[in-house]
Amino acid sequence: MKNYYVYMLASGKNGTLYIGVTNNLIRRVVEHKRKIMRGFTKRYYIDKLVWYEQTNDIRFAIQKENQLKNWPRKWKVREIEKENSEWKDLFFEIGGSEELLKENMF
Repeated sequence: MKNYYVYMLASGKNGTLYIGVTNNLIRRVVEHKRKIMRGFTKRYYIDKLVWYEQTNDIRFAIQKENQLKNWPRKWKVREIEKENSEWKDLFFEIGGSEELLKENMF
């Protein structure tokens, strides 16, 4: 069974937010941290994983991503702070490492 993740990244505590969906959360966060892809997250230094939800249903994941994107900012902040009041970067808690951030990984 495949896992999917809806996630929120932030530039810092109460900073700019990004919402996405992926089937490999560690790889995707590494891509954001390395600034591999051009765009919003690279431009605004958004690379701290502050919230995520796991599911095995891609339709649910996409629906949740769209729902979150349409929420007012204060609802998103409340969702983050339910589980992560300090806005810690959860990358290392989900199995990320400094080694994975090196250029030749992934």
